[in-house]
Amino acid sequence: MRITFLGTSASRPTVGRNVSSLFVQREGESFMFDCGEGTQRQMMRYGTGFSLHDIFFSHLHADHFLGVIGLLRTMGLQDRREPMRLWAPAGGRRILAEAVHLGVERVPFDITISEMEAGQRVERDEFDIVAFRAHHGGSALGYALVEHDRRGRFDVERARALGVPEGPAFGRLHRGDPIEVEGGRVVRPEDVVGPSRPGRRVVYTGDTRPSRDTVDAAQGADVLVHEATFGEDEADRARATRHSTAREAATVARRAGVRALYLTHISSRYAEDPRALERQARKVFRRTTVAADGLAVDIPYAHDDDGD
Repeated sequence: MRITFLGTSASRPTVGRNVSSLFVQREGESFMFDCGEGTQRQMMRYGTGFSLHDIFFSHLHADHFLGVIGLLRTMGLQDRREPMRLWAPAGGRRILAEAVHLGVERVPFDITISEMEAGQRVERDEFDIVAFRAHHGGSALGYALVEHDRRGRFDVERARALGVPEGPAFGRLHRGDPIEVEGGRVVRPEDVVGPSRPGRRVVYTGDTRPSRDTVDAAQGADVLVHEATFGEDEADRARATRHSTAREAATVARRAGVRALYLTHISSRYAEDPRALERQARKVFRRTTVAADGLAVDIPYAHDDDGD
């Protein structure tokens, strides 16, 4: 699994940062959280490609969705045929429906727009996207990518000792099917397969005040991507505008027990020294990084020695 930060600036682009977008690639499947203006150029610049099928919007402020207009037009010009699914908080369907047809000729692929509420999940074969409440007014959402538990480790030496022939029988046992070995004995999966192993969890908050909802959604997450629009010098402004400071984001990460925190949605006032936010956050949670546009992060499994 890899996440690529396509836009890490708050409200408006700067010379070094575009507005909000996070690209996720998992086992050959790609999707995106938010799509601020200029995102398609960032996708080309950082080599993510355009083969995604889902975009999840945290809320419908302009800096989080305007890029979808140009992106869909480009996909149409590339003669894309695969459908595109857009997901938005409650009340967002009308805004997106108007936006996707603004300046866009008829595209040669289907576009579906669905609304989500906190607690709702989009199910895939091996993972779910789970929406949770973001505290930014209205029906704003954050999203958690939650992988399903994986099969336990297969004990090859134990299987051999039980007389299981190497080859297809190993695979059948690992998939959960009992097999019969020489002498009529039955070897069951639990005889040779260890306990299931947890999948990975990646949490994206969108714009939000620090909250218990985020702490709950991010419990034990491998990665938390939390907005940090302001430093402690602007804590009052953060509260007034329903954003978070870097220190507040770090407090959420510590309470949730995450493995790594990445700060995004950085105000332009910190363009000269964004590491000031990192220093503030690290006083609370050491494993903090201020994300930059183009930063790509590979996310290994937390509990495997070999990462398989």
